[in-house]
Amino acid sequence: MTTKGTPGRMVRIEDDVWKAYGQLCEEEGTSRADDIRRHVHARVAAWRRKQARDVNAARNIAES
Repeated sequence: MTTKGTPGRMVRIEDDVWKAYGQLCEEEGTSRADDIRRHVHARVAAWRRKQARDVNAARNIAES
């Protein structure tokens, strides 16, 4: 996933956890940044699907 043109973000994570996370990502063949981006995208996609289901459910109730 390309990051060209996207703004950088800052997160606060303990040094020992950050170091271990870097090792984990390296073993999985990815970067911390790419792993975090994929996690955030998945969470947002799930949230958006839930929002759409809730809107559709409310619409169905209103139309009943």
